[in-house]
Amino acid sequence: MSLHVITGAGPVGSATARLLAARGEHVRLLTRSGHGPEQDGIDCIAADAADPATLARYAEGAVALYCCASPAYHRWSTDWPALGAAFIHAAETTGAVLVTTGNLYAYGRVDAPMTEQLPLRPNSVKGHVRAKLWTDALAAHEAGRLRTAEVRGSDYVGAGAVSPFTVMVLPKVLAGRRASVPADLDAPHSWTYVGDVARTLVVVAADENAWGRAWHVPTAQPLSIRALATRAAELAGAPPARVTRMPGFALRVAGLFNPAAREMIEMQYQLQRPFVLDSSAASNAFGIEPTSTDDALRETIQTSPAPTAS
Repeated sequence: MSLHVITGAGPVGSATARLLAARGEHVRLLTRSGHGPEQDGIDCIAADAADPATLARYAEGAVALYCCASPAYHRWSTDWPALGAAFIHAAETTGAVLVTTGNLYAYGRVDAPMTEQLPLRPNSVKGHVRAKLWTDALAAHEAGRLRTAEVRGSDYVGAGAVSPFTVMVLPKVLAGRRASVPADLDAPHSWTYVGDVARTLVVVAADENAWGRAWHVPTAQPLSIRALATRAAELAGAPPARVTRMPGFALRVAGLFNPAAREMIEMQYQLQRPFVLDSSAASNAFGIEPTSTDDALRETIQTSPAPTAS
């Protein structure tokens, strides 16, 4: 039994902790609140992962350190630098392999399916934040100071997933109400299952040949928001999905009052055109096949809050 340290008990951190514990590993799950999955093998600890000494202390003796935490969306620019530096310090100090849960923001706007070979050309503030987190860690890896890799997925589906679809579309669909989302409703879009993120993190952490680069989570074939909503309604036994395109000004107005809506504005390019992830490299390297969209949707539906009356 080896020690694994995970920061963050969101959908990915929780799924990773459960997966490792089910395999008989010892997991320390660090969050500010100390809350997390209640399962044998998982020790939930209240700790500030942004404090380098604290994170290094809890990572002592670990074979792997998983960054599954994330600051509030509107605090990325202010909070991520300290958090990223703490992870690098902890990995350098303890020798634990640092595996970070990333996303696709650092690629910026592209016109073809995204592969790991794409240059990082962020076109957003949050994209620049993500790019620097990875380039700093990679530089330390290449200098021989630590061992690291990054695992990148697209917008999430699955238990507890937070994405434009799960927040803005699915609750309305399950309640039989009309959903409105600021997107091209028929553009193909990749949706990554959180359980597959966990599987990829664990595999990458254990394979020294996987270190020193980024990997895309094996992800099912893309579906448009309209198609995903239609299938969700069918699986849930809900009325046929009704989805309309939200005008851009409505999101800007919402952003005046809601920090999360305000932060979505610069990421609109991901929803206004095809946004497709090529994950063949990880599937070929590790033999991981993506969970079917139907299975991922079923879990998302089962763990969604009960629909409210219209």
